[in-house]
Amino acid sequence: MKYLIRFLQVHETFRRPEVEALATLANVRVEFEEYSESNPFCIVSLPDEAAARAVIGRSISSKGIYELWGSGKDYEELHEDVRERSSSVWEKYSICSFRFDFDTYQGTRTIPEQTKIIESLSYLGFNGRVKMKKADQIFCFLEDCSMGSEAPKRVYFGRWIAESQRHAIYKYTLKRRDYISTTSMDTELALLNANLCLAAPGKIFYDPFVGTGSFPIACSHFGAITMGSDIDSRTVRGKGGLDIRTNFRQYKLTDKYLDGFVADVTNSPLRCGRFLDGIICDPPYGVREGLRVLGSKDGNITEAVLINGEAAHLKDNYVPPKRPYSFDTMLADLLQFALSHLVDDGRLSFWMPTANDEDVFLAIPERAGMELVSVCQQPFNKWSRRLLTYRRLPDSSIPSSLDAVVPSNSSKDEARMTRPTANDLNSFRRR
Repeated sequence: MKYLIRFLQVHETFRRPEVEALATLANVRVEFEEYSESNPFCIVSLPDEAAARAVIGRSISSKGIYELWGSGKDYEELHEDVRERSSSVWEKYSICSFRFDFDTYQGTRTIPEQTKIIESLSYLGFNGRVKMKKADQIFCFLEDCSMGSEAPKRVYFGRWIAESQRHAIYKYTLKRRDYISTTSMDTELALLNANLCLAAPGKIFYDPFVGTGSFPIACSHFGAITMGSDIDSRTVRGKGGLDIRTNFRQYKLTDKYLDGFVADVTNSPLRCGRFLDGIICDPPYGVREGLRVLGSKDGNITEAVLINGEAAHLKDNYVPPKRPYSFDTMLADLLQFALSHLVDDGRLSFWMPTANDEDVFLAIPERAGMELVSVCQQPFNKWSRRLLTYRRLPDSSIPSSLDAVVPSNSSKDEARMTRPTANDLNSFRRR
């Protein structure tokens, strides 16, 4: 059955991957019949109305979904398609209360124009009451117009099925969140990220660069149990009585949050074993300041420092030592960590820059056992970044002949350097 998805014309590269991910989560098959990133209307095939509700019911990139009754380059062609495509179901809605809506992209319709178009559908034979509020059925004309054009270049007519979850963007907006920082992830992107990673009830999600908890909150909104860690102990512990748990209390999601702790992917207290359903994060890029991980610069283990007879690392204000770290090695370590901790079909999703400050394209990292599912791009003024999503393959699906692709700045390269600095290890670090 054909359905029309009404997208928002924003974050265009995220839209199709999100729908495909939600179809995977709902265990339904979706086929894209007509789709373009240049307009907000998309025709897909789904098994039935229940499948359409399941997929779009938690979408962030769309406004809603309609059962497609017809489409055409003009209204004459639309009427022909409506008669051919949907005449068999008209009687089903003949006595229902109903109303007609208009959704004109890049254009407007006056009330007289709308009335004339509605009256042209008199052949549908609807005899129910017209109710502007709480109507049993809502039918909509959707028009795709070019800017400044008087006539639409494409028109659609459909029966409304379900709205999306875009209202969640306003519920979790950073403008009203209690605990944030300058690096807190945008709410819309965090929710999109959670969908791409298949966050759902009964799953455990982990953010190894948790910051103020934007990703765990987004995943918990969709029912997942979450936890996070960060190398910055001050962020995890909070300030002025505010911390990550404060945000979970604000949204009444404390039952979905396990805890936050100080760690990084190279020094993790998490037990070995594959128990995570998703890893979702925005690693530091080393642009504003050099990347670091826990450990001493020379790699030697030092004895505990005592302050007034008490071990310094046991104090609340303790800041552990850190050593320089390369972005390439961090991605390799992150993929290895995901391979070691994700369950079969578990997902890893993280952000990385598209190119360095010299416009040198950064290759997408690869790892045997981790299948790249989607690549989404967010452009900025002078640079852009990508959201990469991987799926953990079952061991039986991993060819034994494949080895991990070693990044150019690997740990071996670092080992050959004498006390490397953050600038040495990160080619796109701001000088």
